[in-house]
Amino acid sequence: MDQQPTTTRRPAFRGRAGRIVGVVATLVVTTVAVVLSQGWGRADQTASPSMASPPTGPAPTASVVLNSTDDAFIQLLIPMNEGALALIDHVDSRSAGADPSLRAVLNDLRAAHQAELRDLRGLLAAGNVAEQNIHEGHQMPGMVTDSSLAELRAAPDTEVPSRAAALVRAHLAQTVVLCRGEQTAGGSPELKALAGRIQQARAAELSALDGRPGATGSPQAD
Repeated sequence: MDQQPTTTRRPAFRGRAGRIVGVVATLVVTTVAVVLSQGWGRADQTASPSMASPPTGPAPTASVVLNSTDDAFIQLLIPMNEGALALIDHVDSRSAGADPSLRAVLNDLRAAHQAELRDLRGLLAAGNVAEQNIHEGHQMPGMVTDSSLAELRAAPDTEVPSRAAALVRAHLAQTVVLCRGEQTAGGSPELKALAGRIQQARAAELSALDGRPGATGSPQAD
């Protein structure tokens, strides 16, 4: 029996990863333009001052179709949420100089971010798309990186609350930008709906951080 020629999938993988990176860059640029055109301000004053419930929905049971923007959005938001969770875990480990009010906000964020990760990974599975951390080592806007965590670990206890709040706010604000871009250019109705729920949650989370050192102001909520 003739042997079939051996092929390698590495070039295809690299090509796909490159396309995703390009889509992410386009998504960030276009959504920043949307934000600049709308302006930044405080969250809707009619919204509840407490943070919204975790933006979860039923796990997808049927297959979904994800376009390149959908794929890029999920593949970026997963490591962003994981970085935020690592920051929250570190703040929990610092007993000296702890800020009870900040801890309460971060505990709510932990539950919301964990629920979002389940939903995002559920949509990847429903779309038959493999999870890829193509942004590992990249300095993406709003992402809590290993270097920023190292700086936080080295900071005095008295500086941890303000530094952590600044990192969290940057993460939340950038997620709002990405969610707007997904709702504009995404293709999956399921993911666009999830992005809308996450954006609403982020507005409430940013409002909960208002007035804290290193975490002032919130992007305007739609």
